[in-house]
Amino acid sequence: MNLGTEITNTAATVRPRGSPLCSKDALTDDFGWTVQAVLACLAFTCLVLKRFCEPIQRRRSWLVWFYDTSKQGLGSLVIHMANIYLATLFQGDPCTWYIVSFLLDSSVGLLVIYGCIRLTVKLADKWKWRYLYFGEYGNPPSAKAWAAQSGVYMGIMVVEKVLITFLVQLEFWDKVRDLILSPITDPKVAITVVLLVIPFFVNVLMFWVTDNFLMKKPKRGRKRAVRYQRVVNNNSSPESLPDDSDALLSGDEDLLDSPEETATTTPLAFKNVDELLNVNRRNNSVV
Repeated sequence: MNLGTEITNTAATVRPRGSPLCSKDALTDDFGWTVQAVLACLAFTCLVLKRFCEPIQRRRSWLVWFYDTSKQGLGSLVIHMANIYLATLFQGDPCTWYIVSFLLDSSVGLLVIYGCIRLTVKLADKWKWRYLYFGEYGNPPSAKAWAAQSGVYMGIMVVEKVLITFLVQLEFWDKVRDLILSPITDPKVAITVVLLVIPFFVNVLMFWVTDNFLMKKPKRGRKRAVRYQRVVNNNSSPESLPDDSDALLSGDEDLLDSPEETATTTPLAFKNVDELLNVNRRNNSVV
């Protein structure tokens, strides 16, 4: 009798292949929302830690950090809610639908987001849309720039989600959905794995990378360029000029960083050598 009961219980715990593990409302019941809230808190904590990992010289102010991370937070919220809705809308196990969509968003979708951001920056350069330089809000930071960038980023998220929604419906993913949670038999364990464990580790990487996309990029290779030009008086020979007639004409911190600036910089004009030497001496005294 005991043996028969044990066999019956064992058979009951074995989930038939292809049968749904999670119910339709498993992702949106009290337990599901609690797990999602824990994930949101962990993701927010990671973004705070990332700010403290930035070099002190280039660390963003709290306002700029909020502008950058709030865009990412709003975008992630749009994608997450869309995945929850689509997982309950599609036929089959909502847990497997959600995790497949999430993994595609974190891989293929990340490439789509990067490409769209780069395209937006190029268009902003071409058409001089100063509000659409991601991560740049002016000094002091402008809420209008943040609102414009957030609106564009939300549009990018919608484009990405539409593309992933078409991709996830390919027949290839049917077998993946059957295998991805096959070892798990407890619905609550499945929800924890789908909504917390896997998303946490993937989101740490995804949020870190996406934050780098959205924040202001520091200029690299910045050097101080100093230009000298020998000015010769018409009434004097070159040999009669003192050594300090090599006058400093321009010293621009961004000169080597911007070819256009270098091309458009013109030497200063002086009436005579004495005036040039006086300017040079003043420059040396300031330095």
